[in-house]
Amino acid sequence: MVIRPAAQVASEQTFNNEQIGNCPDPAGLIAHSPKIRLDVLERLRGQSILSSAQFDKPLLCELLKLAAYLQLKKFPVAHALEDRIMAAAFFEPSTRTRLSFESAMLHLGGKTISVSDAKTTGVAKGESLRDIGQMFNSYADVVAVRHTEQSAVQELCEYLRIPLLNGGNGSDEHPSQAIADWYALLKWRPEIAFGKLPEKFRLNIGIIGTPGNMRTVKSFLMLALLFHDNIDHITIFSEMADPLGEEIREMTNANPISINFSQDLKQSLEYLDVIYMNAIAFLGDGYRFFGDAFTLNSSSKLKDDTVILHPLARGDELDISLDNTQHNLYFNQADGAVWVRQALLLTVFGSVPKVVPDELIA
Repeated sequence: MVIRPAAQVASEQTFNNEQIGNCPDPAGLIAHSPKIRLDVLERLRGQSILSSAQFDKPLLCELLKLAAYLQLKKFPVAHALEDRIMAAAFFEPSTRTRLSFESAMLHLGGKTISVSDAKTTGVAKGESLRDIGQMFNSYADVVAVRHTEQSAVQELCEYLRIPLLNGGNGSDEHPSQAIADWYALLKWRPEIAFGKLPEKFRLNIGIIGTPGNMRTVKSFLMLALLFHDNIDHITIFSEMADPLGEEIREMTNANPISINFSQDLKQSLEYLDVIYMNAIAFLGDGYRFFGDAFTLNSSSKLKDDTVILHPLARGDELDISLDNTQHNLYFNQADGAVWVRQALLLTVFGSVPKVVPDELIA
């Protein structure tokens, strides 16, 4: 066996910098309305981001235009938050959400401090959320939180003097993930955001999951309701008898989008433009995987232009055979989360006027 020096191995490595899957150009999202409305974004200054319900269509679209400008690197932001500290407090495991929040803060010149395991904190010794909130007030200027309990983010906010960004609270919500979801979708079809489409171009969306106890699915659906002019119908695919739950049912009943329910995904694939899927649901104190009945792979009878979204991590429900196809919007979805969270941080800190050139301000 010949052992080669590490330097020789490194020199022989090649890296494939090509992105995998469907990679829509962010420029399409700002082409229709290039200027940013500060008066709209100002509504988020100093605010905690707890729920998708905080966003109406104008606010969401202005935020995503800002994310597009950031992704296109149209103006420098490396020092925008250099005097700010973000605490990333994740009392539940996370890969993409925690790292993308931290990456976003670092790209803006800020600093981060982290809690990545509840077992290494005072929570393991019974420390109250009240005391934890006081700690965040002393150590950081903003806190991104993930917690297993639905009520935790609301309770923490009672004791905070700094904004809180909800990174997932139990089975309830994950608003920043939903914003990243719609960033990917609106880059793919920016016309959804502006005006009213002819009926034949309106979207048919399939959601694989249970909005009643899947936080990503719930938050995605809540934002989908904002685009009722351009969505024909949404079909929920679930094994559960009541996948919505009372809160979401009330929202959908008050919205003109037609909501259907099915347990037969294969028979519906031929008319779906977008498929949003997740397989992990909170039930009681643990997780349950809903991946067996609803799976997608390269043999699935998808329309040529159907795109798939998945918040990841994935299991067998989404086969890797789809990764190198144009159906794959899920990697772009994950990539875009960094730009979305940069936009959120800039907006919450009121720093958008500091970085956006005057010619781009409405």
